[in-house]
Amino acid sequence: MLSWLANAWRVPELRRRVLFTAAMLAAYRLGSWMPAPGVDSKTIQDYFNGQGGTVLGLLNLFSGSALSRFSIFALGIMPYVTASIILQLLTVVVPTLEQLQKEGESGYAKINQYTRYLTVVLAAAQSTGYAYLFRRQGALNINTGRMVLIIITLTAGTTLLMWLGELITKRGIGNGISLLIFASILTSAPAGINAWVNGGPLEKLFFPLIALGIVVAVVFVQEGQRRIPIQYAKRMVGRRQTAGGSTYMPLRVNMAGVIPVIFAAAIMAFPPTIGQFFPQTQSFINAHFSPGNWLYLGLEGGLIVVFTFFYTAVQFNPVDQADNLRKYGGYIPGIRPGPPTAQYLDRVLTRLTLPGSLYLALIAVLPSLFIRYGGFSQATSRALGGTSVLIVVGVALDTMRQMESQMMMRSYEGFLR
Repeated sequence: MLSWLANAWRVPELRRRVLFTAAMLAAYRLGSWMPAPGVDSKTIQDYFNGQGGTVLGLLNLFSGSALSRFSIFALGIMPYVTASIILQLLTVVVPTLEQLQKEGESGYAKINQYTRYLTVVLAAAQSTGYAYLFRRQGALNINTGRMVLIIITLTAGTTLLMWLGELITKRGIGNGISLLIFASILTSAPAGINAWVNGGPLEKLFFPLIALGIVVAVVFVQEGQRRIPIQYAKRMVGRRQTAGGSTYMPLRVNMAGVIPVIFAAAIMAFPPTIGQFFPQTQSFINAHFSPGNWLYLGLEGGLIVVFTFFYTAVQFNPVDQADNLRKYGGYIPGIRPGPPTAQYLDRVLTRLTLPGSLYLALIAVLPSLFIRYGGFSQATSRALGGTSVLIVVGVALDTMRQMESQMMMRSYEGFLR
């Protein structure tokens, strides 16, 4: 691995890309520590000390603790991620967006433009909600003019992050938006390591083994796929006859990625959030919706399974795939083209999605089980959080693939085998 990294550093273009990516991530982390105008970070931090199980605690994780400081990047890149998911879901129900998606590069460029507009709208609405909430809770002592200035600052910060992410994708290494989330999540690693060092003997002994096991399991499942053989017949294109060939259609075990875990965590965080506004329900919520409660874990696991099937169905349409195969002269050996192919793909996808959804549910509930039965501290288990591990490992693998492709173009031996 060290020789591979040395070879990568010796390539001027790859070295420039890596340095540019590091500089953009450093600028992002610097902005995460710069408070918005008129904000007392200490007061906001004191308010966030009791928000671990609420939506604010979840959003604070994805912002790299910038929200708890109410910095200029307090919203993080999550408004852009939310806008992307909304546009992706709308392409299924809005015919105009579905048609744009089928137009190729020009259609995707138009959808990306809509995503940027929606990001600005969501960032403005989210920053308004935060400013109003903190002002109501007494964490912000500001007038209306200063409140408007804070809203504009946070919205501009999210827009700047969106631009930085696209710059990293274009001129750096890896997907820029994913790397920004990756950098945000890694900020909780020092606190987890410190809690592990100061933890009990059982935690010190088993935490490295469990962490290694979880990472290996995530890599194994993330890379797992079912390869459907595809055969192409000879076709006449103009005056030329194209040669037939064979290839395969890869269907991943975890096609939905980390999105179902994020959806489920956000929904399960709503009851504690609502309980803050209705004190009479606080005792019931604490008894049934605490992260270590079996009802909470069962509901969270069930939601993850449901969202995995839903999001996989949105991403992969067997009918469209069967039509595309028939249009280009492709077929699955032993399966008739058309509806039988769609039924076969749907059956294979369902069998793959079930273990993938159970795997996501298990990864998501493991930290709560470690806290309750393993004696692990909250900070240590947060470093093992299902969402965090899935994002960190997934982004690391994707970035490694892109670096390997750059190396292979220059006849260097790759790292991934």
